Amino acid sequence: MTTFGFWKLAQEDPQHLALVTADGERVTAGDLLRESNRLVHGLRARGLRRGDTIAAMMSNERAMLELYLAATQAGLYITPLNSHLAAPEVAYIVADSDAKVVFASPRTADACARALEANQFPREARFATGRHPAFRAYEELKEGQPDGMPADRSAGASMTYTSGTTGRPKGVRRPLASAAPEAVAEPNALFLTLFGITPRDHGVHLVVSPLYHTAVLNFCTNHLHFGHTVVLMDKWTPEGMLDLIARHRVTTTHVVPTQLRRLLALADDVRARADVSSMRHAIHSAAPCPVDVKRRMLEWWGNVIYEYYAASEGGGTLATPEQWLAHPGTVGKAWPISKIRVAKDDGAECADREVGTVYMSMGSYKFEYHKDDAKTASTWRGDFFTVGDAGYLDEEGYLYLCDRKHDMIISGGVNIYPAEIESVLVVHPNVRDVAVFGVPDDDWGEHVKAVVELAPGVQSTPELADELSAFCQERLARFKCPRSIDFVDALPRDPNGKLYKRQLRDPYWVGRERAI
Repeated sequence: MTTFGFWKLAQEDPQHLALVTADGERVTAGDLLRESNRLVHGLRARGLRRGDTIAAMMSNERAMLELYLAATQAGLYITPLNSHLAAPEVAYIVADSDAKVVFASPRTADACARALEANQFPREARFATGRHPAFRAYEELKEGQPDGMPADRSAGASMTYTSGTTGRPKGVRRPLASAAPEAVAEPNALFLTLFGITPRDHGVHLVVSPLYHTAVLNFCTNHLHFGHTVVLMDKWTPEGMLDLIARHRVTTTHVVPTQLRRLLALADDVRARADVSSMRHAIHSAAPCPVDVKRRMLEWWGNVIYEYYAASEGGGTLATPEQWLAHPGTVGKAWPISKIRVAKDDGAECADREVGTVYMSMGSYKFEYHKDDAKTASTWRGDFFTVGDAGYLDEEGYLYLCDRKHDMIISGGVNIYPAEIESVLVVHPNVRDVAVFGVPDDDWGEHVKAVVELAPGVQSTPELADELSAFCQERLARFKCPRSIDFVDALPRDPNGKLYKRQLRDPYWVGRERAI
């Protein structure tokens, strides 16, 4: 196979165009390598060693990729922080991950600073691109550091946080391999070959979603390792995406169904003028994609729309355009490196087309939830793990997902866990009980609704609903906050306190398909 792997390619062909930033800066592979090397030396000068963690609350910018390339050749964990998180959420993840250094962008620095002040995180270990009084300058970390390849290189990894049903996000942590960075990064990048993507083929990958998402970061960096040019988009719009595809002759991108729906909502003449002839692979995941949306995208862009099923914990399945057209609604067959089984609650294998819990296995691959042994144990059954999704396999081994993790909301491709929102609202002095669930939204798939049982003597008013909304916005990322709040006399619970949430949720879904 053609030589690949970013660190090798950057030394062999330093003038290769590796990156085009959102503001149009063109960055060669040699420049990207040198700056990531300087970061390694700067972090080590601060005392960081193999197995330590850095956290990054950054925009889609060059520095984020420099940090990733530094961490993954210095044996560090890098924890991306969702830039929409509220300060208490950031504070929790920074503390839970044991981050030694935290990085921010101009757009995220204020929220990040509030979180770090709450944690009393040392100011000398905070760095930001741009100027901010609560942070040291990002470039300061690299000042005076050599740009040559560091000694004692070893593979690092990302540790992303995925919310759990307890309401607290959990870090998905994999053991670091005792191997050179290339020995881990290059096999990981071969994941792209499952879609028919090949290295060193003049590919151009467009990043249209935030790099704090696991899949977005993985696809982006795998393309760097394949010797492709990566084009960053910081704030997505459908028109802007089409412009970049035409301007840079983009060949691959990774999207969520909400973005596909927004593209299809453009005026007919705008879509007719769009030049997408360079596209080879538009890969989507993260949320249910309506069959009609998928069909229309295939009609417009041709057979370049691929789908896969996976999670931060691992995966997975793949459906090529041809497979999906032959099996509409499927999320595909198991990857060659994976196995899929669907099991009943007692562990017995389900029959063809019988719905059960979806389990996945990827050889000897293992992960744990950081500092949560109980959740880790409940996720694994032998060599198979589950993220709680329900579905079935057909006679040919194609997987169909027909439900989601219990009560989970997926809005615009983002997983939202009601328990986290409920745990915030229930502490408000006027709230006695609360239930949160997803209701249909034609654009986002679902949006968040809260149903509140008020404390005795409290009257429901529009002003109180506004007060509860503001209460959430101070403590949660905006995308998690309820879009609407209803009041009831009493929530439906059994004598043991179990909430019959379906009684509240199901009326909103009458005549609508609520399926992954």
